[in-house]
Amino acid sequence: MSTAAPSPTVEVHVHRDDEGSRMGMWLFLFTELVLFGGMFLVYAVYRFKYPLEFQLASTQLDTFVGTVNTIILLTSSLTVALSIAALQKGRKAMAQMLVGMTLILALAFLVNKYFEWSHKIALGIYPKSPDLLNKPPGEILYFGLYYTMTGLHALHVVIGMGILLVMMVFVSRGTVHPGHTTRLEAGGLYWHLVDLIWIFLFPLFYLLH
Repeated sequence: MSTAAPSPTVEVHVHRDDEGSRMGMWLFLFTELVLFGGMFLVYAVYRFKYPLEFQLASTQLDTFVGTVNTIILLTSSLTVALSIAALQKGRKAMAQMLVGMTLILALAFLVNKYFEWSHKIALGIYPKSPDLLNKPPGEILYFGLYYTMTGLHALHVVIGMGILLVMMVFVSRGTVHPGHTTRLEAGGLYWHLVDLIWIFLFPLFYLLH
């Protein structure tokens, strides 16, 4: 009685186009820069048209809070960069901890922004409020841009937190590992973009008096 020969083991090779993934991420980031670049252009036009009113409105923002949030985001850029470096060296636990620190810093940024907005709203300074509508046109435009641009940025912070949380799970499960860090690198690039946008928003709204 003859026995059947064991079937050969078939090795499945998963194709990865890391360079294509990186290029796709850079193209996506470019569209984000175009979006905010258009808003920065609108801001510049109206600031040129209403220089004194923009100057007066900017004094009503808390520079200290803006500075603290800037420090928080710069630190978060460092932690996410260190997480990538740690994973590339095979230090999985350290990479997870650093991504977690980035998420905590992002949450701290949003909490500060929440209290800042709450204070402004309590003072009657919010879109279409009676107090704001009684102000000169330049101040109305200033706070309209302030809420739109910082609000859109806060939304990007939330999206970035979601991306980094997913990356943290991927690292935990081994989907993202020292030999394949492209996804974490892409998440890090997105987070650096979020920080870069704030670097422009901070002086435009908080420092230019």
